[in-house]
Amino acid sequence: MIITTTPTIEGRQIESYIGLSSANVVVGTNVFSDFFASITDVLGGRSSSYQNKLDKTYKTAIEEIELKAKRMGADAVVGLKIDFNEISSKDKAMFMVSAVGTAVKLR
Repeated sequence: MIITTTPTIEGRQIESYIGLSSANVVVGTNVFSDFFASITDVLGGRSSSYQNKLDKTYKTAIEEIELKAKRMGADAVVGLKIDFNEISSKDKAMFMVSAVGTAVKLR
């Protein structure tokens, strides 16, 4: 299935717009990744533990968008928009990825 941030798909014609396909994925961090991220924050550099969590969360959101679009009978998703957020309170933190796109039928 084609999933794109663009409103059209080059070389293909959109026959009909089926509806929105969306996903919200929330993943908690853990004590070890928080600890290593705090060290990285002090010393500088990239936090591979957080990067890996974000990558997995992003991938899961895209998979959910695709699954929902297929259930709707779509051939593609256009206009994909993805937002990354952090939900935190007291000593707990979670990552959230929200994704939405338009499920379409192609000619």
